Amino acid sequence: MRLRKVKNAKERLMVDDNKYFISEPNLNKGNWNKVFNNDNPIHIEIGCGKGQFITTLAEQNKDINYVAIEKFDSVLLRVLEKIIDKNYDNLKICVIDAATISEYFDKDEVSRIYLNFSDPWPKRHHAKRRLTHENFLNEYKKILKADGEIHFKTDNRGLFEFSLESFNKCNWNLSNISLDLHKDLEKYPFNITTEFEDKWSKLGPIYRLEASYKK
Repeated sequence: MRLRKVKNAKERLMVDDNKYFISEPNLNKGNWNKVFNNDNPIHIEIGCGKGQFITTLAEQNKDINYVAIEKFDSVLLRVLEKIIDKNYDNLKICVIDAATISEYFDKDEVSRIYLNFSDPWPKRHHAKRRLTHENFLNEYKKILKADGEIHFKTDNRGLFEFSLESFNKCNWNLSNISLDLHKDLEKYPFNITTEFEDKWSKLGPIYRLEASYKK
C-alpha cells in the first residue's frame, strides 16, 4: 500500500534545522565522503519506507554511512518525523529515482545496496519497473565497488523467482539464499526488520539473498 501524498512535503523536508535531508543529491556525486566528513563505507537503502530498518542500522554501525532514498517526498517526510530530534551523524535521506541512481553516486562510491520489500509489480508488462530488473541491476553496477553487494528481501515469491533469474542473467554471484528467513534466523542473527516485515512475516515466508558483482 502506498502512503498518501502529503501536502507541502518538499517544503517540510527543507526546514532550517533539518540536517538529514539532502535537497540536491546530484551535487554530491563523487563527494559523499565530504557530506559525511569521513571515508567510511556508504550503504544505500532503496525504498526506506518509514525508516525502521535504516535507522536501526545507523544506530548499530557508527562506522558506516547510510543514505536512505525514496522516489516520493511524502514517504521521506515520515522518516524525517521519526529522526528529526535524533542525532544520527551517519544518516542522510534523499528523494532519488533508483532508475537514475548513477546520476547521484559515482563509480565505486557505494559498498552495499539494500532492497527491502520492493513493489513486486506483478503484471508482466510492468516487469521493467521491478527494482531487480536488469536495467536497474546495470545501474547499480555503475556505483558499486568491486566487492559491493546487494541485500534483497521480499515476501513475494514471484518477485523472488524473477530476481533470481535476473541476477543470474546479469552475472551476479548469489549467496546466503533463504526461502524462509524467519525460520533460518539462527543463520542470520544480524537480520534487521522493517515495519512491513514485522507485520507480515507471521503470514508467510520471507525470501532473502545476497548478490555481488565482480568487475
